[in-house]
Amino acid sequence: MPLNLAEDFSIFRSQHEDRLHFAAHSHHFWPDVTRDAQLECWDDAARLSDRKWEHVLGSIWADVRNDIAFHLNLQDPETLVPAPNTHELVSRLLSCLPQGQPARILTSDSEFHSFRRQSARLEEEGLAELTTVTTEPFSDFAERFAKASRAEHFDLIFVSQVFFNSGFAIEPLAPFIETLKYGDALVVVDGYHGFLARPTDLSSLADRIFYLAGGYKYAMAGEGACFMHCPPGVATRPLNTGWYAGFGGLAGKQAGVPYEQTGWRFMGSTFDPSGLYRLRASLRWLAEKGLTVDVIHAHARALQDRFLEGVSRLPCGPIQPSALLLCPDRTATGNFLTFEHGQASALFETLQRHGIDVDYRDSRLRFGFGLYHTASDVERLLEQLSAIDW
Repeated sequence: MPLNLAEDFSIFRSQHEDRLHFAAHSHHFWPDVTRDAQLECWDDAARLSDRKWEHVLGSIWADVRNDIAFHLNLQDPETLVPAPNTHELVSRLLSCLPQGQPARILTSDSEFHSFRRQSARLEEEGLAELTTVTTEPFSDFAERFAKASRAEHFDLIFVSQVFFNSGFAIEPLAPFIETLKYGDALVVVDGYHGFLARPTDLSSLADRIFYLAGGYKYAMAGEGACFMHCPPGVATRPLNTGWYAGFGGLAGKQAGVPYEQTGWRFMGSTFDPSGLYRLRASLRWLAEKGLTVDVIHAHARALQDRFLEGVSRLPCGPIQPSALLLCPDRTATGNFLTFEHGQASALFETLQRHGIDVDYRDSRLRFGFGLYHTASDVERLLEQLSAIDW
């Protein structure tokens, strides 16, 4: 049975009483506790002034990284590093690749824009050579990607845990990584649509892969709160580096450019810390409620099942099981459903006019389910869909 946590999201929900927001995969509502966290950030700045960063980079970040490590089953939280966005982390990773020659990159055709655009731009300038594996057909993507990894030597292998434009999930993740031939290549998993959406165990991968994600989606903390797990001893001196990356040695003389040996070596510079406060509050709230990733994913699946049963029974126009790109009963997916339709943009506009917020990517319409949704929300959605004059 789905959970009912509507009261814990009362502020966001009260601002959308006249609409149905089913875009959790794009911007998940924030629980009420994050508002207090935002104010706490301001109050700490006023209270601590010049000493604020000792607190932010000390106890605030320590709380956040410990909770992230718990959800990812990481034994050492110090492998984690924060950043305002994943593109900053991607840029720093790219700066670790060999200089003076085009970077050889293996990736998929379905990576999010933070990586896709940057890597494509590098290829335009002859600074990168991309080998791109199509995600479809999904049934043999893992085998085709592994085969491509063995075809030549790569400097970087970059792939999503859950693909943003379909919901297709690589599951289980560890055996998939084991099939890759990567040698000294950096192996990076974009986990933004997987973190706190699908159970993720990085314990056996901690010394091999980089894993990046953030708070905008299922971590329920909004923007400005991203992070990356960094395998120890791999890419120890990013060329793109901020002064916080040598934070421990700033007070004394330094020989050359020093780096922390932990995940902190990928740090940037001064940033707005409010996202970390909100992320800490969200993760604490999950702990207090006993909401593990298994519970979160089960809740989303229950809502998805209820929705799919409804659209098969009611006249919901083009929103039909036959248009579903991936059935979660047969294929591992994230916490959103994707419908294929040649007029996805027009359908999106129709839904907007009828008070239903979803989103689309090219010919794919996406419905996302999160902790702020209840079974009655899905029933309301079905009623409104069936009332539209398609």
